[in-house]
Parts: sequence; C-alpha cells; structure tokens
Amino acid sequence: MDLRKSAVCSAVVLALTSTHALADDNAISDVDETMVVHAQSFDDYKVDSSSSAMRMDMNMLETPQSVTVIPEIILDEQLATTLGEALRNDASISQGTKKWNREVFSLRGFELESGNGYLIDGHPQFAHYMLPIETVEQVEVLKGPSSLLYGQSGPGGLVNMVTKKPTAESRVNLGTDIDDEGSTRYHIDASGALNESGSVRGRTVMVKQDTEERRQYANGENRERDRFLGYGVIEADLSDWGLLSVHYQRTQDKANIDSGAWLDESGNDLLGRDNIWDMPWTFTENDVENMGANLSVYVNEDWTVRAGYNHQQMRRHRRDSSASPTDSTLVDGSYQISPFDRYDDWQYHSYFVDTVGYFNALGMEHQTLIGMSGIHQTYRQKIERTGRGDEITVTPGDPLPGFPDLDYNRFDATKSGDDFYGFYIQDLMTINDYWQVLVGGRFDMYRQDTTDSSGNNIDNDSNSFVPKVGVIYHPAHNGSIYVNYSEGFNPNSVKKEGQNTGQDTFVLDPEESRIYELGTKWELMDNSLLVTGAIFDIEKENVAYSYSDSSNDTIWGTVGAQRHRGAEAAVQGQVSDQLFMMATAMYLDAEYRKHSSGNNNYTGNRPANVPEWSGSAWARYAMTPELAFNLGMFYQGDRYADHANTLTLDAYTRVDVGASYKLKSGDITWDFRANVENLFDEDYFVGSGGSYSNGIIRDVHYGDERKFKFSVNASF
Repeated sequence: MDLRKSAVCSAVVLALTSTHALADDNAISDVDETMVVHAQSFDDYKVDSSSSAMRMDMNMLETPQSVTVIPEIILDEQLATTLGEALRNDASISQGTKKWNREVFSLRGFELESGNGYLIDGHPQFAHYMLPIETVEQVEVLKGPSSLLYGQSGPGGLVNMVTKKPTAESRVNLGTDIDDEGSTRYHIDASGALNESGSVRGRTVMVKQDTEERRQYANGENRERDRFLGYGVIEADLSDWGLLSVHYQRTQDKANIDSGAWLDESGNDLLGRDNIWDMPWTFTENDVENMGANLSVYVNEDWTVRAGYNHQQMRRHRRDSSASPTDSTLVDGSYQISPFDRYDDWQYHSYFVDTVGYFNALGMEHQTLIGMSGIHQTYRQKIERTGRGDEITVTPGDPLPGFPDLDYNRFDATKSGDDFYGFYIQDLMTINDYWQVLVGGRFDMYRQDTTDSSGNNIDNDSNSFVPKVGVIYHPAHNGSIYVNYSEGFNPNSVKKEGQNTGQDTFVLDPEESRIYELGTKWELMDNSLLVTGAIFDIEKENVAYSYSDSSNDTIWGTVGAQRHRGAEAAVQGQVSDQLFMMATAMYLDAEYRKHSSGNNNYTGNRPANVPEWSGSAWARYAMTPELAFNLGMFYQGDRYADHANTLTLDAYTRVDVGASYKLKSGDITWDFRANVENLFDEDYFVGSGGSYSNGIIRDVHYGDERKFKFSVNASF
C-alpha cells in the first residue's frame, strides 16, 4: 500500500464525513459555540494584506514594497489551471518558454529561476514543473530583491502561493470544466471540523485533468497532458497557546514534449503553427511530493514563535529527441535529433524559526521579526544519450525514427548537494501617525559540493550580508508614500568547462543585486479600491558569462551586469456596487550592460521576452446577485525572441469574456460558467526560450487560439 496516497484519501474521507459533525444542534450544545458567517462579496478582488513581503501578515499601506496579490475569486472566474494563467493578471510578469512540461516567467524583466523564484506558504519550492493552483487561495507577487527574508533570490522578486486552509464550517465543492478541444478537469474541495468542538479541522483538494491540444506531431498525433493532484491539510488548535498544521500534496503530471516553433530571421514559421518538431515518443513525467508541518506558539499577547518544515521531492523521467537545426534546415527542412533517456531527483528540505513581537521602546512602536531559515537540497541524475556523431537526421516525408535503445538505469547517478542557511532581523518602527521606518539585515552562508570530470570534490562556499531600509509616510489615514533600498544575492553554480586548459571547473562569485524603489498606495472609495504605483531602478552584477578562447575552450567569468528601470501602476477592488476590477500596467527599460555567451556578445541588448509596455485588466459586472459578466484584456508589447535581438515578436492584445449564473436548489448552490478566451482569435506568440542557431530562432511558443470553456460547480 502507498501510505502517502492513503494519507490523502484519509483526508478526503475525514473532510467529507465532517459534514455530519455540525448537523445535529443537540450534539453540540455542550461545546464551545462557533459562529459561522455566510457572506459572498466580490470585493474579494481587493486584498488588504500580504504575508510574504514582511514575513508577517501586514497591511498593504504599511508594506514599503510593491506587492501584487491575485485572489482566488479571479482564478475561479478565469477557470485558470496553471500558474501562468494566474500570473497574466500582473503586467510585471512576462512568459518565456513552455517546453518540458513547465513554465518560465520573468518578473520586472529578470527570469524567475526554478530553484529560488517560487514559494508555497513561504517555503522555497523547486519549480521545474507546472505548479498547480487549485490548492491556492491567493498568489502574491513580491517585487524586488527579497534576500533579507528568503535568502538566495533573483533581483526581480518572488512568487508566493498561499494555500487553502481548513474551515470550522463544513463545506464541499464539486465541479468539472471542459473546453472545445476535448480537455476535461474534475475537482473536489472539501473542508470542515474533524471533531465536535471544531478544534481540529481538515481540508482536501483532488483534481484530475486530461488536456488535448491542437498542435500535433509528424505522425498526426496531438500533444496530450494528464495530471493528478491530491492535497490534504489538518489543522489543530493546541488549547489557547498554539496552532499546529500538517500538510501533504502530490502532483503527477505527464505530457509529450513540445519545444515550440522554429522561425527564420524574418519571423516565418518553418513548420506551421500546428506542427511539432519533436518526436511523438517524447515525454516528460513529473512526480512531485510536498509534506511538512507548521507550528505557531503564542507566548503572550505580544510575542509569537513560528516554526515550519517542508520536504519536497521532485522525480522526473524525461525521454527527449532534442531536435536541433542544421545548415540544411533552411534549404530542405531536414534537421537532426540527439535522443536521450534521463532521470532526475531533486529534494528540498526547507525550515524556518521566526519570533515576531510587538513592543514600545525609545518612544516608538516596534513590530520586530527575528529568525533563521535554511535549505538542504540534493540532486541526482541518471542519463544515457546518443554519442557525439551519432545524431539522427530527420527528413520531411521519410518515416520517423523510433526511440533508440537507451535506458538511464544502465548508468550510475551523478550527485550534488547544497546548503543555505541564514539569520535575519527586521524592525518596523512607528514613530507617529505619519512616519514609519523599516530596517533589517541578513547574514547568509552557502555551501555547495559537486564533482569534476575526474570525480574530485569541488567546494563552492560563500557568505553574504544584505541590508534593507524603507521609509513610509502616511499623508492621510488611507494612503502612504514609501521609499526602499534593498540588496539581494544568488550563488552562481560551479561551471564545468575548459578541459583543454586543464581547468575543469570555475568557482564563481555570487550574483549581487540592489534596488531603489519609490511608491505610493491609496485605499479609495470607502476603502473598497486599492490604487498603487511605483518607480524602480534595479541592477544585477556578477552575472555569469562565458566566451571561447583560442583553444575553443569555454571560459567562465562574473563581470556581466544588467540594469532594469521602470514604472508600474495597479487598481484593484470595487469601483461601484456592481463593477469590480483588477488592472495593472508597466513600463520597463531593460538592458544588458555587459553580457556574453560563447562568442555572442549581448552588451547593450534587451533581454528576450521583456516588453517595454505591458498591461492587464479583468473586470466583473454583476447584473443581479445571480448573473454576472466578465471582460478581460491582456497586452504585451513588442519583445525580442532571443538575447541577440535578432527577431522581434509582435505586440498583441488578447480579449477574454465570460458569464456566470448561480442557482440555489435546496442546500446546493449551482454555479454555471462559460468563458471565451482570445475572443477575436488573435494570432500571437506568448514567449520564447531565447535560442538562436543556424539562422533559426527556436523554442518560440504560440498563444492559444480562440477557446471555449464551460464549467459546472455544486457547493453545499
């Protein structure tokens, strides 16, 4: 028996059977009274606080940093199934490659790395897969270097996914949605008390999704994706002194590989919109588990100690054809493949201990955070690939080559490990009704162990200190103006190149970043509408770059640099009794100040997938309490498809519409929804992987054509 699956199933049973725990009024007459308030307000578009920016649940007006929070109600209205569909609601996010059954994003023009760009409830999450959002109650986009509270991170910021929590009231939501391409998704979300008093609560979410896409392989088969998600969380009140929660989540996700379109330097698609270069036998199969616990201890009314641990294991089996162009591709359409069979195993052990306190000293109110956090991560890889010179040529019209006799199990695993741990302190000081000051610092230690081609152990150890300072001015009770300065760091990995020079490895200094940001936040229209704006200047230095020497060896260094300057604005909340909206916009000037890769010099270029102008808007108009309409617009300006700035991807505006109707039938509330994505069937590219060779830009991904979606949900 698989005990991990059994744990999820047990959580489902507990949550579903909990519907009987509160059904009999006489049965609970002797326990503490629980007040349940039923209220549905679409003012949920506006979120008043964020937990990630300050590592505390802080009001937006008292957070000296730009943060966008995308609430669950918008995700539900959009019938979103991927993190990318959620993040399109923030103009500061742009999308890159979508190959290998995962999504890559840039935040304020800097790529969010899989290893340090994503959090789930504040725990680092290795994101080399399609992150599920059915378990999420809100997505927080934290902008700017965030190393003070989270250690290694990129200069653009972080994405934190806040998961759904158990409720004392019993509730169940069952639903399904389909689209006109034949894709289906079924889900259940059940929550409730697990004992009479409600001191122990549980919640579970389960999803089964089968996706059918229009793009097809040379044998006529369409690309498919199959996904299962199971999530369970149990929360228990420890008398009046603490709260304990334990969680388990598993994602199983298998999809064929589609490495995107290939374009010539004029932007012409070499194979056609609906055709895939990869072989039909390719696939990526991900199996991801998260399990852990969080404990809060209420020392007294002013002090709380929080501790948490999460273990993530991601296992991936990837069978790839690794298609690439040759000198003949533009002439006769032929290309080559270099198949391989590969297994990867990533494990992240993350932990933290925070002490949060409120006190008065030196005539000021203090909200102080003192803590430590760390990550122990390991990586194993097994791979068997075709040898150099054994590439297979694929010629249009000829039979497709099958998968060769490759099996990763024939090889021993290569291994590496990393340890990050740091200590931090942050103090938000309230001087008076008008002024607040934030100061903080973090000391971090990084230890990396890897091996060179001879099996020798290579250490890459480094220490970093990063500060953060912010000042907030409140000209009125409903507004604030802030300025902040913060720094970040991100260790560079050991580079294994340069065999001919006798140097097998290059140990590189960490990347360093800093930001200056000036912003303002206002709660308008009786605090129902949040309006924000910010200007920023971000620099990243010690960027790893490479070049080839006279022996054709690759030499690595860390003198690369980028600078991104821009402005952004957002409106979120209730505009009138019937109109609710979320709208964002950004202007960005991004440049490689110094950068090269191999013999390609990118100095002065703009990074790939980074538009100068971008915007998004999603609105709901409630005709009646039962009937509502939605309108969405998503704009991306011109972007370069590659770092060499060879080809420009045209700007696009995508328009979505939707309608929903609620029907009450006894104790069941039915919710019917119909959406049309890309209403005007705009033909556009959503992003690319930035690859260029042999006069061809590869890894370019189309946006979806017009798509009709329908859903039915029952809540009781």
